[in-house]
Amino acid sequence: MSHVDLSQPLWMLLIFVALGWLCTRRLAIDPRPIATLLIYLIAPLTFFRGLYLGEPSPALLGLTAGMFVLASLLCLVTHAVARRGFAPQEAALLAFSAGTGNTGYFGLPLAMVLLPPEGVAAYLFCLLGITLFEFTVGFYISARGRFSVRQSLGKIVRLPLVYAFLAALGAHHLPWSVPGAVIEGLDYFRASYTVLGMMIIGMTLGGVSLREFDARFLAASIAARYVMWPLVMLGLVLGLQATTGLSTTMTGMLLLLGVVPMAANVVVIAMELDMRPAKGAIAVLVTTVAAPLVIPPYLDMLWRLAGLD
Repeated sequence: MSHVDLSQPLWMLLIFVALGWLCTRRLAIDPRPIATLLIYLIAPLTFFRGLYLGEPSPALLGLTAGMFVLASLLCLVTHAVARRGFAPQEAALLAFSAGTGNTGYFGLPLAMVLLPPEGVAAYLFCLLGITLFEFTVGFYISARGRFSVRQSLGKIVRLPLVYAFLAALGAHHLPWSVPGAVIEGLDYFRASYTVLGMMIIGMTLGGVSLREFDARFLAASIAARYVMWPLVMLGLVLGLQATTGLSTTMTGMLLLLGVVPMAANVVVIAMELDMRPAKGAIAVLVTTVAAPLVIPPYLDMLWRLAGLD
């Protein structure tokens, strides 16, 4: 695992971030409408296409459910701990970030390099579970940092990603298939999802001042992403190996999920809810820049600890 070259995907991500920063600085583009566009249109259509083409089986949907539960538990535990030392909005944002990671923009290209096709398919359904967490439990916890229970639940009901998930599952039981032209057209949203999702980090950073830098929040975010997640995924792998057994492909897939940087959607959700997006953007950028230094040795070490030299 240590020989994997992460320079190309990392540089492309940083270029997208730099373009976003340039758009804010030179063109005075407001990133908030783009965040809304990602949440309410681009993300649902992207995941509808991916789930429909993935032909979900009970085993793959089990991965989706398992990752949803794991991400939700990590979020809730982190929120219970963080609200003792952070302000409500910061604790909510930290809890959201602890339940997710950049499994799509950054992790998917790595999965395609490291894993065989069946491993990539399994990775996609794990990614779906984490994304469902982001737009359900994660969104609710984030909203509760600023809104009441009723207001927070109302915001979740209006999120279309859950309905896109149900629509994709229902489409497999229809007597006809979705036209190929429609599926091909939806592919354009996949590219938009990646590019705009990373650019919005730079757009947020374009309006950041030094006063927004919070060492405590940054340290807690890094600990959640690069300490808690690797340990949890290693423990999960060792537990499954000792009980039900686990293939090499599944082991690599689960370990990869544990070492990706912070999710760009931390910024998207924070911006949509007006919850200190600048702090989230700084933390996301730092963990992304650190990725080429952290991920190769982490994967190599975890691979060895899992008994797969």
